[in-house]
Amino acid sequence: MIQDTAIRFDNQVAIVTGAGGGLGRSHALQLAARGAKVVVNDLGVARDGSGNSVSAAQRVVDEIRAAGGEAIASGASVTDPAAVQAMVDEAMQTWGRIDILVNNAGFLRDKTFSKMSLDDFRSIVDVHLMGAVYCTKAVWEIMKQQNYGRIVMTTSSSGLFGNFGQANYGAAKMALVGLMQTLALEGHKYGINVNCLAPTAATRMTEELMTPEDLAMLVPERVTPGMLYLVSREAPTRMILCAGAGTFSRSNVTLTDGFYVGDAPDAAEQVAANLERLNDRSREIVPTTGFQQSQMELAKARAAKN
Repeated sequence: MIQDTAIRFDNQVAIVTGAGGGLGRSHALQLAARGAKVVVNDLGVARDGSGNSVSAAQRVVDEIRAAGGEAIASGASVTDPAAVQAMVDEAMQTWGRIDILVNNAGFLRDKTFSKMSLDDFRSIVDVHLMGAVYCTKAVWEIMKQQNYGRIVMTTSSSGLFGNFGQANYGAAKMALVGLMQTLALEGHKYGINVNCLAPTAATRMTEELMTPEDLAMLVPERVTPGMLYLVSREAPTRMILCAGAGTFSRSNVTLTDGFYVGDAPDAAEQVAANLERLNDRSREIVPTTGFQQSQMELAKARAAKN
């Protein structure tokens, strides 16, 4: 079915981090094509985070301008709060508002946990998690004052489901889900919707992991429509949208109904003996807040007491 109303971003301002190539470039180009003014941010690093050059961001800006759009380049490192603030200040000075933030910047340092240095772990957490925190913090009050904002955190199946050799990356990416869950609650009354995108795309990060045939289907342009939906005026909030090869699905953090054992002396043994009940998903829910877990637990305790 073809959607009757096109998603447009006229008179809106978007910041896309890590937009010098791959997925971020696709995001920036599509936002601009649909009317947004875009800050194209990219530090210009290699896949492992080494080096830097603003030329990657400038090339995307040139593409946008050649197509008749408006864009400015930023070489700010998302791990540098002062540089991030300067990027946001420039956007405000240039266009006077910020409507959309797509936290996409990142790189990989894959190794098994045994061989991974703490620096390799910390550097991934710094760019993926703290980079998103710094960028979001820099636009949060602006969006609150506007009573409007759309923020996307780029999570990953490696965080949601695990992936061999990516303890650092997976930890950072799952942390972004927790960040999204809380910010969506806090931003709701201010018109700020916060979501996660879990992409599978043929980028520098995946080119050595898949066959040429598969890579040909996993183009970034088949992920970007999901991002466009998540930052649209009609966007949901608190969604984890998985996207790849033109397929879209939703991931949820759920809670099974469980069972009550109370203060039984063999409580640990009862937990072990009731694995099937723990795993029973027939009555599982998607909690609206973390408090819902404790509410469920207390309800069962009260019921047992009565």
